Amino acid sequence: MITIGSLVPYLAGALVLGGIAVLLSRQRELIKRWCAWVVGVPIITAAFWLGRPGAAAVAAVAALIAAVEYARLARLTRADRVVLAAALVGLILTAWLAPARLPQVAAGAALAIAAVPLLAGDAADGGRRLASGVLGLAWLAPLALLVPLGATALAMFMAVSVADITAAQVGPRLRGPHLSPLSPGKRWSGTLVGSVAGVGVLALLGIATVPMVLAVAVGGPAGDLLESMIKRGADVKDTGRWLPGSGGILDRVDSLLIALAVVFACSW
Repeated sequence: MITIGSLVPYLAGALVLGGIAVLLSRQRELIKRWCAWVVGVPIITAAFWLGRPGAAAVAAVAALIAAVEYARLARLTRADRVVLAAALVGLILTAWLAPARLPQVAAGAALAIAAVPLLAGDAADGGRRLASGVLGLAWLAPLALLVPLGATALAMFMAVSVADITAAQVGPRLRGPHLSPLSPGKRWSGTLVGSVAGVGVLALLGIATVPMVLAVAVGGPAGDLLESMIKRGADVKDTGRWLPGSGGILDRVDSLLIALAVVFACSW
């Protein structure tokens, strides 16, 4: 079983090797992204070291920011946004304090989100608001899994990040068929090589189980495409501008969200 202590040397090594690689690449966006990692990774790792309370804090902060970014993409009202954010934080607190109650809380959260346009009597736009709110809940709810998974979730983030970066760098060089019209810049060649690299990280960490491999190799690329679909529907390039080299937080955790969902589905 992986622990934060056993994961730290790998994270440090990845930061050092990544720094060398991005400096050699001379790509400004990669350098900015690496600088953000140098600041963010130690903070997040320290929080996870505190156990479930620290993981819950990280998940809650990420959920609040992600809810704001998603609400902007989906053109949700302030009331929709507040209820979505509260529902996500409620799920995270439940995962920490009363995990057996997660199904009931998730159902209650969906009903609360649906109630907002219903109570407002929004006949013109209520259906779209309701559907968008429930989609946001389903998409972002896997952040609650950071609490029970702990170090494993951090290892998954490391694996999907390596897969994403590898796919982005290898695809344009190997070329070949495009992965999907949703993301014209991505190719099957890069996705396959990236998946192999991500699974290699899992193997190195000793957690290359079938659910984890499926999560990184299938869930990760699917999460990236899902975010691309939502962004193209909203006609935006990035979900935000505050995270150097990565846009918004959804641009950084899109692959992780569906990867977490795959692990959860395989555990049932």
